[in-house]
Amino acid sequence: MNANHTALASQLAERGYCLIPGVLPPGELDDLRRSVARDVRIHTDMPMPVGHVPGFLRVNQALAPFLAHPRVLGLAQSLLGPHVRISMLTGSVNGPGIPRGAFHADWPYNQDSAACIPAPYPDLLMHLVTFWMLTDFTEENGATVVVPGSHRKPNHPRKGGPVDPLAPHPHECRLLGSAGTVAVCDARLWHAVATNRTDRDRVAVIVRYAPWWLNLDPLRPGTVDRQDIVDATGGANAEVPSLPASVFERLPETVKGLLRYSADDPGSPG
Repeated sequence: MNANHTALASQLAERGYCLIPGVLPPGELDDLRRSVARDVRIHTDMPMPVGHVPGFLRVNQALAPFLAHPRVLGLAQSLLGPHVRISMLTGSVNGPGIPRGAFHADWPYNQDSAACIPAPYPDLLMHLVTFWMLTDFTEENGATVVVPGSHRKPNHPRKGGPVDPLAPHPHECRLLGSAGTVAVCDARLWHAVATNRTDRDRVAVIVRYAPWWLNLDPLRPGTVDRQDIVDATGGANAEVPSLPASVFERLPETVKGLLRYSADDPGSPG
């Protein structure tokens, strides 16, 4: 682990998140933002102002050249081991007027998911959530609300529990950063959507990195684990559609290894 990764890992261990500024080239940010915002609005699975597209790489590959960026992937590998995978890639637009959401932890810790690690879950980092900021994340435009240190707790706020997930937390703050920054979070970190009080979209791509040993099949339609754990029980769970071979084959070689498991047929011609 190099010195930069050591410092970032220390911040992540203490606060549950860290920021890596300047990952995306300034000269490409406008095109990236416009491309992502357009395709999120076209393909969102929720009504605006909540723009949300799981499996976003199927419809937009603008961020693909950067997904193996050594400052981000190197940190992920230093924390999760060398055989890291991208488990989810989601296009996100928080439009003007979006309401505040509930505090939660992300998969596989979120207890509202059918496939989850039951609480009290262990004090162990198993999944990284990264926010690739294509606009500035500010107080005014709804930068994500986080509770520093909450990743060390064995559960997250749930309806009817001792902590109201919809109420402001006394120690909450915002995940603030300039466009081009990548915020890296422990998936256990309590976080919530914040209200966008501006007249412009806040745009990001959310990329999650997992170690090789974390079972991702419950996320994938058509797998045995998805059928047995999620479909058979009618439970809620994140969904990661498979990546068409034609898209996979056009990805940079440095990125294919991170997504090979999720491609329909990695060996087929593009």
